[in-house]
Amino acid sequence: MITLGLTGSIAMGKSTAATHFRRQGVRVYDADATIHKMLNRGGCAVSTVNQAFPGVALDGIIDRKALGDLVFSDKKALTTLESILHPLVKAKEIKFLKKANRDHQNLVVLEIPLLFETERQSEYDFVACVSSPPFIQYCRAMRRANMTLEKFKFICKNQLPNSEKCQRSDFIIHSGLSKSFSLKIVQQIIAKIRKKGIIKNA
Repeated sequence: MITLGLTGSIAMGKSTAATHFRRQGVRVYDADATIHKMLNRGGCAVSTVNQAFPGVALDGIIDRKALGDLVFSDKKALTTLESILHPLVKAKEIKFLKKANRDHQNLVVLEIPLLFETERQSEYDFVACVSSPPFIQYCRAMRRANMTLEKFKFICKNQLPNSEKCQRSDFIIHSGLSKSFSLKIVQQIIAKIRKKGIIKNA
């Protein structure tokens, strides 16, 4: 089974790219979606996160805005949160891979926003980076709920530059033009892998 790590900086269009892969019949593991579930009611990270950041839990749910206000202005707090969440995310990823392997999937995509920052690129057979021009990235980010210019700058400061991520990736998915354009790139990536004889046609 071939693994393709899908990464990119904030607001680059990773979710759209992941959707393109799904529509091509490729299973996708979404690290961000996994974290959302962990922080929701009944999530496995609620208690631990609330212990580390007292008061961020309300009715058994982590208040993501309150948590974000704490960690996206304090590098130490962000590191603490990541030390809690990353091992849990990795454990869920392993379960995903085991099930995909049992189901005889020949290609899976793992959407990992901080793939390079956590030095995990060697864990995957290939890496694809989603990229868009800075002004598009900025506009997308600022449309998000609870996003501020200060928070955006802090997040960018704590991520590798887009140019470096692209340079270190096997494939680049340009998302600054249109969804149909990025879809064609996703289709080309799958076709290139198949052309190399790495995976069989679905």
